[in-house]
Formats: sequence, structure tokens, C-alpha cells
Amino acid sequence: MAASCLPVLMYHHVSPHVGSLTVSPANFAAQLDWLARAGYTPLGAAGLADFFAGRPVPRKPVVLTFDDGYLDNFVYAHPELVRHGMTAMLFAVTGWMGEGPPRPHAGQGGALPQTFGHREAKARLEAGDTDAVMARWSELRQMREAGSFEIHSHTHTHTRWDLRLDDPAARRAALADDLARSRTALAQRLNVNSDHLCWPQGYYDDDYLDVACALGFSHLHTTKARELNRPGQDTRHIYRVAVKNRRGFAFAQRVWLAGHPRWGALYNRWKR
Repeated sequence: MAASCLPVLMYHHVSPHVGSLTVSPANFAAQLDWLARAGYTPLGAAGLADFFAGRPVPRKPVVLTFDDGYLDNFVYAHPELVRHGMTAMLFAVTGWMGEGPPRPHAGQGGALPQTFGHREAKARLEAGDTDAVMARWSELRQMREAGSFEIHSHTHTHTRWDLRLDDPAARRAALADDLARSRTALAQRLNVNSDHLCWPQGYYDDDYLDVACALGFSHLHTTKARELNRPGQDTRHIYRVAVKNRRGFAFAQRVWLAGHPRWGALYNRWKR
């Protein structure tokens, strides 16, 4: 049967260092528990495409998305997704992914690698210490093979070219190169050829859309949350809601509103 609205949830970190962009491991487990009890089925890229095309999907679909590709996604989110038999979509900044063997994760027991809150993670990235905070290609491969995460593009450098370059032609060329490098890295490292792209900071304009579509990206995810995802809509505008460190009623309400055609629309109108 066709669902009328699709909640697409946005995560960044799952870690003990709780903050505005971080869900604690306990709350993430509670969120997955609630989704399972409430009868929700997480969709991957194929199911998401089916929904927008109006094809049958499970009665209560949901999409879990993660931005950037932090190490804590592997350490804490990956084993919980495996335990629940659920899949999420991870949008990786391919230029930040590191080399080396997989590190331990929470599903294995034993000592775990250190993880960081978002502010310190950003500081370490700016200092060039990417391996301390980002996943390695081997970890992305392990998650993909386990079925816990699909891997998609979040560009190669996570650059807002509209803030870097004033000349429109130079901006378009830089963005095209950035997206092409991301696509090449995913193909070479993981044998992934995806038409899903998540914009850095959720930003896009008409030039961004033209460049992405010319390179074969047709499902474009933003951070905007004040619209609903409905069958037949333009897949260049996929809206996501940040669930944050919620559990219980607060989390359930967030998911329910994002998936309800009437009350969700009224809520978004009120928020706007």
C-alpha cells in the first residue's frame, strides 16, 4: 500500500558526548526500540525511490539518515542498527574518510576508541586530525556489508562554494569537481554508484541543483524540515527532521508529525 508521507530523520553523532547534534547511545537504542514497537520499517535508497514514485512501500515507512560519517556512527550506531535489523543512509564526506583497519565497536565489547562532541570534532577536523573523529573506509565497508548503513555522497570536501567564490562560473566548476571526486571515491572504494546527495549545511540554489543533476544525482537531501515528503514530489527536495537527543513521547511526536499529512502540515505552518 502507498504511504501518504515519509518521515526522513536526520542524525549526525551517536555518542556519550551529548549535545545539539548528538544522540546518546542509550537514547538511540530507545528510538530504534520505539520504531520497532510502533511498526515502522526503515527504508534505504531503493525504498525511498519507490515511495516518491508512488509504488508500494511498507505501511509505516521511515528513513534514518546520518551526515558526514563520524567514527561514532561506526562505534555506537552501527551495532544498534545490526541488533535491530535496521538500515540507515550515511552521507559521507569522502575526502575526510581515513585509512587503516576497522577499530572496535560497541557490539564487540572491550575498550572502545575515543569519540568527541560536535564542537571538538570540528576543531580536530580543522586541525587536520581527521582520523580521530571520522570513519575509515574499512569501517564504512564493514557497515555496508553488515547492512546497517548504505553509503552515499555528502560531497568530497563539505565546502559551501557559494561562500567561497563570487564568480558563478567558478562556483559551478568547483562544485562539479567536488561532486565528481566524491562519486569517484565511492565507486573506487566501495563500488557504490548512488544518485543520492546530501548538501553541506543543507544549502542549495538553482545553480547547485543544475550541477548535481548534470552529474546524475536525482535524490537531493537538505536540512529543511518545514515541509512533508509526499509521493510524486520533486526528489531534488527531500526534507529531513532532526530528532536530537529525544526519547519517549518527544521522539514519537517528531516522527508522527513528519509522517502525518494533515497534522504535520498544520504543525509546519505554525512553525513557519
